[in-house]
Amino acid sequence: MLNFIWPIFIIISYIYATFTGNIEKVNTEIFNSVNEAVSLSISLLGAMCLWCGIMKIAQSTNLIVKFTKLLNPVMNWLFPEIKDNKEAKEKIAMNMTANILGIGNASTPLGLKAMEELQKCNRNKDRLSDSMAMLIVLNTASLQIIPTTIIAIRVSLQSKNPTAIIVPVWIATICAAIAGITAVKLFILRNK
Repeated sequence: MLNFIWPIFIIISYIYATFTGNIEKVNTEIFNSVNEAVSLSISLLGAMCLWCGIMKIAQSTNLIVKFTKLLNPVMNWLFPEIKDNKEAKEKIAMNMTANILGIGNASTPLGLKAMEELQKCNRNKDRLSDSMAMLIVLNTASLQIIPTTIIAIRVSLQSKNPTAIIVPVWIATICAAIAGITAVKLFILRNK
């Protein structure tokens, strides 16, 4: 659908710019936007490499095992179907850690690995299990303590106070997580 919508927007923009005499401004802004996109990508790449490296170190040490044990009571409540599946719990814990650290780009592959592990436990392969639905909701809510990606974007755009969004992010992600978890738990109860 987006492959259809974006070209239409671009064509309409060029037609409008041509009729209003702003075609030169449009062309200039296209190249400025490309430069800004490359600069932003490089800024985000640095932050992502840092946190992916930290996650890799945590993965090769016992930190993930310890963090999984710390999260175990919460994960048993959130994911009752996988109480005895250590592999799934470790992958979910890594995914949750990446989200908590605010590195959504790094949490996506970890979430996919966790989802693959949950699919192995899923009795009905054509339908999401309750644990899979909960993981999707937790990833969407993306509870964050350090919103790394947003801070990196704000730094790259020369924000005077790039960390000013931390408390609003805490409030928003906590509210989203509570609402999402409640909705999934109610849906699970309703379907039993």
